Amino acid sequence: MVLATRSTPGSALKRVLVLCPPTGGVGGIERYIQALMGALLDLLGEENVCCMALPETSCRQSTRRLPAQLKWRFARRVLEEGGRFRPDLVVCTHLAFGPLGWLFQRLHGRPYWVILHGIEAWGRLPLWKRWALQMAKRVMVVSDFTREQVVHRQGVAPEKFMRLPGVLDGELLKVMPAFDKLPRCLSGGRRVVLTVARMAAAERYKGHDVVLKALPAVIEQVPDVAYLVVGDGDDQPRLEAMAHDLGLEKYVFFTGRVSEAELAACYRASRVFVMPARTVLDDRAPKGEGLGIAFLEAMAFGLPVIGPNFGAPVEIIRHEQHGLLVDPEDAGEVARALLRLLKCPEDARHMGDTARQWVGQEYSFESFHTRLKSALNDGKPEMIGGIG
Repeated sequence: MVLATRSTPGSALKRVLVLCPPTGGVGGIERYIQALMGALLDLLGEENVCCMALPETSCRQSTRRLPAQLKWRFARRVLEEGGRFRPDLVVCTHLAFGPLGWLFQRLHGRPYWVILHGIEAWGRLPLWKRWALQMAKRVMVVSDFTREQVVHRQGVAPEKFMRLPGVLDGELLKVMPAFDKLPRCLSGGRRVVLTVARMAAAERYKGHDVVLKALPAVIEQVPDVAYLVVGDGDDQPRLEAMAHDLGLEKYVFFTGRVSEAELAACYRASRVFVMPARTVLDDRAPKGEGLGIAFLEAMAFGLPVIGPNFGAPVEIIRHEQHGLLVDPEDAGEVARALLRLLKCPEDARHMGDTARQWVGQEYSFESFHTRLKSALNDGKPEMIGGIG
């Protein structure tokens, strides 16, 4: 999405080189990069923006598991071709590119930014990645929670940070919902509680298991409740077995991976969105939501949300305004929050309406565009030789 009127670049900042992972996926980082490129092209013009992406491989999205030979080949191409482009600024869209940004600065004398999305910067980092963060001209973060962790754990100066959260995909709101292949609970008048998240063994922090443990207490007072779980992953068999052991077969429905039209149907048919995602600050294996795009999607559809009372999601869920914040490890507290929203539909509707309005303002492309323009102007709204 690009704004209709392009701003005129000033004399100092004209050319930007963007380094990014493979762009063929549909995840949150890919959508972030799409918004970034759209805003840069609008602000600077196509001739002044160059994007260099790692090639698609069988390793999918992870830059950490790419073959060393491919990484070196990409680095050489960036230093040579990127050097000929002569950018005024290099933007590293993932921490993995930070050392390359630092090397580019050493060879070509150009400053660089590093964009952080969440857990990749919360734990112990190799020395070269810490240096890359410390030497960057600016570190862009999607949440203040990540900024706090990086200041504390990586020794980056606080004044280097700027918050640049992503853009909510407004196209999903326009999709015609498709109910045909989804569980009957969506069209049977039941009160549907929804979670949209991957079920990966490495991501059990998302809290599917806590919601399952909370359901029996909810069913006692709301017997027509249905818990809809959207997503897939290698942890799904364990969660299905847990639902069976708790006697929840008639109440829990796993959809697997769904299309955008089916996802839109799930959001539109639900009463409450719940994801008590735990944040674990461990040096070796930190876990948690960098922001929580699924929360934003649910809020955009007018759903009240139940989220954790610690971690980055606290920044986007205002307690008692957009939904309810709970102890993500306390199934009893999750059950009480679900009962509150299911049994008090007026409160739930008001929270959902408030959430929808707030998300539409704060996470629009226009807001992203304005924040990026300010960042390119070194945080000052007036023209300082950058973007007018």
